[in-house]
Amino acid sequence: MLPRFRWWPAALDGGIVVLLALTGGAARAASGEHKIHVTYWDKWIGFEVQGILEVVDAFNRSQDRIVVDYLPTSQIDRKMIVATAGGDPPDVAGLWAYDIPGYADAEALTPLDDFIRRDAGTVEQWLARYYPIYAEMIQHGGHVYAGITTPATMALFWNKTLFREAGLDPDRPPRTLAEFNDDCHRLTRRDPRTGAITQMGFLPQEPGWWPWVFCRWFGGRLFDGRRITLATDPRNLEAMRWIEGFSKDNGGEAVKIFASGFGAWGSPTAPFFAGKLAMVFQGVWYPNYIRQYKPGLDYGVGPWPEAVPGVKNFGMAEADILVIPRGARHPEAAWEFIKYVNTCNLRAQSYDELTGMERICFQQEKLSPLRDWSPYFDQHNPNPAIQVFRALAASPNCVATPDIGIYPEYYREFIAAFERVRLLEATPEQALDFAQKRLDESWARYVRSLHRHGQALPVAITNSR
Repeated sequence: MLPRFRWWPAALDGGIVVLLALTGGAARAASGEHKIHVTYWDKWIGFEVQGILEVVDAFNRSQDRIVVDYLPTSQIDRKMIVATAGGDPPDVAGLWAYDIPGYADAEALTPLDDFIRRDAGTVEQWLARYYPIYAEMIQHGGHVYAGITTPATMALFWNKTLFREAGLDPDRPPRTLAEFNDDCHRLTRRDPRTGAITQMGFLPQEPGWWPWVFCRWFGGRLFDGRRITLATDPRNLEAMRWIEGFSKDNGGEAVKIFASGFGAWGSPTAPFFAGKLAMVFQGVWYPNYIRQYKPGLDYGVGPWPEAVPGVKNFGMAEADILVIPRGARHPEAAWEFIKYVNTCNLRAQSYDELTGMERICFQQEKLSPLRDWSPYFDQHNPNPAIQVFRALAASPNCVATPDIGIYPEYYREFIAAFERVRLLEATPEQALDFAQKRLDESWARYVRSLHRHGQALPVAITNSR
């Protein structure tokens, strides 16, 4: 059955479809090889690709039945769904965890439950190997749809040099929201002649990839499993007012001019690297980028300050995942590769002994999503803050994207509301109410579509821990 993908592009690029068809298995069949060739598409390129290539090679050498062929693929999410609709998907695709709800509801993914029960005990046992936040994000509607390649958590990074210059203790990051706000004020600098902002403690739009997390940081909810709660949870409004305050308190036009000079996040001119922002919330990958673009930067990494009294070790998690598209030619072989990636050698005492999950994550300087780590991975990880990110992953206050099939649309509407608020184009109440109305309509259409196709509304994992 072709997937019923409900946020399908209005027009498909015929050239892409032809290209995808040409990358099928015809050439391999002509080669005379008798091994099963698993076609694996993923987004990894540049310095981040080395880990996955090593694991692919190790898997290929570990047995004599299957060969995984890696193909770096841009716009992987769009191309995978186009290929699936065309009946010629890859055997394995590397997506993001937030893709699962919509793709699963569209019947574009193969559930992994039966594979797990056959090879790895119960589904519950398989999931128990992960930290709970990662176990949650690879499930939807009571099924497991993915394995993980690399996980991430987000933490507070601060510039110790700028803290010293502001008279702050460089080894003591803010621990509460009140301290955070006070530090932001003390870390703001202006040109004494023109009054132009030259440095700020923090800006919510940097890097701007996940502004919804501020609502969760303030204790708000975005989705309760049945209804969208963006504008109905008062804590979300509180978070948006806090965001508005950075522009109101510092002058909307002055902030716009200041931010217009920011360089790209992964470049030497990024505001945190350039000393324009003293604090930023960034992911486990960030020390790797600091080493490349700002070597010698004196910085610290720690948990988010308490926005809600008593809620410690708040964090946000994401994950790159491996899925088997519906209609894949070699689902059994694809599962063998996913299973291999999601295991590790817990006895590893050297880099050469690392396998599967730990080999990829070590190369990318990330944490493992698995609860148990090998001695070498734990003690020799090149990320100097790896234990901070591990603690956040283990925290009961770590959150992820909402488990909702219209997440891409939800994200777009939230970004639009966030931009209107920070640019002072609408009040927080106006922006949230407008977004809520549009999302309510979209969610109602989505639920009706599920029912028309005989599907029940999936029981969402709402990350209530």
